[in-house]
Amino acid sequence: MTALHTKYPVLLPIFIQNIIGAADSTGIKMFLRLNYPLYLDAEKEFPDLDKVRKEIEQAYRFVKYYFPAYNIPSSLKTVVGPPDALAQMANGDQTPDFLGPDFIGISLQFYLGKDYPVYNDEFFVNNVAPQYRSRRFSKEYMVADAMKLVVDDLFPDKSKSMPLLEQMVQKGKQWWLLDKFLPNEPDTVKTGYTQHQLDWCMANEGLMWAYMVKNEDFRSNNPATIQTYLGEGPFTNVFSPEDSPGNIGQWIGWQIVKKFVESNPAIKSGDLMNTPAAKIIEEAKYKPK
Repeated sequence: MTALHTKYPVLLPIFIQNIIGAADSTGIKMFLRLNYPLYLDAEKEFPDLDKVRKEIEQAYRFVKYYFPAYNIPSSLKTVVGPPDALAQMANGDQTPDFLGPDFIGISLQFYLGKDYPVYNDEFFVNNVAPQYRSRRFSKEYMVADAMKLVVDDLFPDKSKSMPLLEQMVQKGKQWWLLDKFLPNEPDTVKTGYTQHQLDWCMANEGLMWAYMVKNEDFRSNNPATIQTYLGEGPFTNVFSPEDSPGNIGQWIGWQIVKKFVESNPAIKSGDLMNTPAAKIIEEAKYKPK
């Protein structure tokens, strides 16, 4: 432990205290005994991470282009922690990764592929991540997950007390910025939707909006309504359960933001992110067909 602390003076306390939650050497030994097979599987799945590092470095170039003053994390750290150690972002979303003082940390135990046996264990499904979430526990989501932390660090989501439509737009702004940092990643990776769900959203954008205009109070911040449109889930229950994704409100918010930017093409990324949601809604004049 002394040697590890010398090598990882910042990361080790975060790993011991926040990730594995060990209070003493007994807890550390128990963690090692229980999770060593997970470590071996991660070693097999990720013999090296050069490709991931290069992709994150490329994303950092876009971050520095749009936000030159931002101090990007200088290194990438990977760990193998407990399979129930999802972290929480400032906006309440769960993430496999974490942001340290000068690094991005990636928890490899959450990128072993959707068919990895642990993810389909009944206890894991019921207490850690249901299958609509663990479907994204695959290496192609790793870079986007990491960059969501950067977006959240630059512009923390403070929309929780806002009414429904403003929350949708605020969260849509986060996907808009993520798209700026990862212009070559498919939208399925950035949104977490399947291609079928994404195609359904694009084909039914006008119908979804018409339904919401008719049936929802956009000024409401009723928790049940917010959960319906902005909560994680296998689908959105007011639309087609076979086709729609959960968290559909963020996708609609993203389209509203894009509509606003169409009318303000010279707006800088930082200015867009600081533009009040109410102003974006008013000026976007969003009326999809």
